[in-house]
Amino acid sequence: MNEIKFYSEKTGKYYRLVSTSTWPYLEISGIRMHRADEVDPKKDAELKIKAIGRVYGRVLDCCTGLGYTAILLANKKSVDEVITIEKDENVIMIAKQNPYSKPLFENSKIKLIIGDAFEEIKKFEDKYFNFIVHDPPRISIAHELYSLEFYKQLYRILKDNGRILHYVGRPGIRQGKNYIKGIIHRLRMAGFKRIKMVDYALSLIIEKV
Repeated sequence: MNEIKFYSEKTGKYYRLVSTSTWPYLEISGIRMHRADEVDPKKDAELKIKAIGRVYGRVLDCCTGLGYTAILLANKKSVDEVITIEKDENVIMIAKQNPYSKPLFENSKIKLIIGDAFEEIKKFEDKYFNFIVHDPPRISIAHELYSLEFYKQLYRILKDNGRILHYVGRPGIRQGKNYIKGIIHRLRMAGFKRIKMVDYALSLIIEKV
């Protein structure tokens, strides 16, 4: 795979696709968009799918990235459709050059929306999705995707008894801050009652009951 790296004047960011022993990861202005230390990007995506449990029906994937999560979801026979949203056109351009992202553009079960998830989510009908995978950039980059307003929209579009996987990572750990406490508080304010941390996926599993 040829190395991909460039600077975008439009976004003011540097983009780089970095090879690993399995699937490559995306780096934007020095910030990794995938886990690549304890686990590789392929294993990272697989752990998220494992954490959410049995999935079926229609699934929303917020923040496509290189499409790994959407691809694995669409591979499941019980999943009818995966709608995935990506804001950054540069990321999609990189995905089109990444052989491991190829099914993102070829699997008929995947619908890719180029747009801002914060705005696009408002267009879906109530109780439209059986499951949601919310894998946003870190909170310092996309704070609106961790907001009460956004979480209320997630609650609105999720079917009763549906589940959300919300990747949270380890935000603020070096600064001694506990951002996850605030995230859980806002999720509860949005209406979610059942929330648990799944450490191996660095994610919250949220149920609408």
